[in-house]
Amino acid sequence: MFEKRSTGVLLTLPALVFLLVLFVLPVMVLLTRSLALPEGWGLGNFASFFSSELNRTIFWRTLRLAATVTAACVVLGYITAFGVLSYTKERRGMLTGFVILPLMISPVARTYAWIVVLGRTGFLNAVLTSLGIIDSPLRLLFTETAVFIGLVQLFLPLMVLPLLSALENLPRDVIPAAQLLGASRLMVLFKVILPLTREGLVVGGTLVFTGSVTAYITPAILGGSKVMMLETLLYQRINVANDLTGAAVIAVILVITTLAANKLLRRLATPRQRQEAR
Repeated sequence: MFEKRSTGVLLTLPALVFLLVLFVLPVMVLLTRSLALPEGWGLGNFASFFSSELNRTIFWRTLRLAATVTAACVVLGYITAFGVLSYTKERRGMLTGFVILPLMISPVARTYAWIVVLGRTGFLNAVLTSLGIIDSPLRLLFTETAVFIGLVQLFLPLMVLPLLSALENLPRDVIPAAQLLGASRLMVLFKVILPLTREGLVVGGTLVFTGSVTAYITPAILGGSKVMMLETLLYQRINVANDLTGAAVIAVILVITTLAANKLLRRLATPRQRQEAR
């Protein structure tokens, strides 16, 4: 038994060292820098950050966009996953490949493609103008709408894949049984499908929310300086203002936000009976 434990420790040691060097230590350095004050240690840097109206606006905008992007990806993810599973097994593989395909393309290229679509002389404005729906081109770029569209397109595959796996493991007889007992479609969705696919929902929601909160390329290109988010503010603090302490504060806020979101999603996804048992 002792030899087995020793072997297990030795096998996990490289992974532990990897996590310690590349994750734990950098986070500790950021935390130390963000708490360092001229007179000692404290939360003064965080109080100074949130005392600025601009910083508060950027913080709430980041949370709002991340939450709406996650909600949109949940809806579109379930629709896409059900659509894929409605086909035969042979076609499911092909359709799943189409879902994965955008992940193989650079986010920079995928984001720049939206400039062609959403620009004043882009495809969308050209179609709306030719149909007579609008008289002059709409200003779509450098708005929250453009950032929202770009983030949904960027992270939707990360929601679809976990939901596909969860729905494939869903017993095939539960939905017909619920309908046979008189459950409406909404009741089937909220009382059967969502509870039984909660693990996929938590994984996908965590990936999408975390990716949206920490995204830089899409907000920088589609939002510019008019729709700043925490990551673009972090970039400015480092490369423009050379404010390493302010950058460390933003980085710690991002880490805490993503951990809190994951905790909240897991809390919501945990059955009430299991919470009461704990």
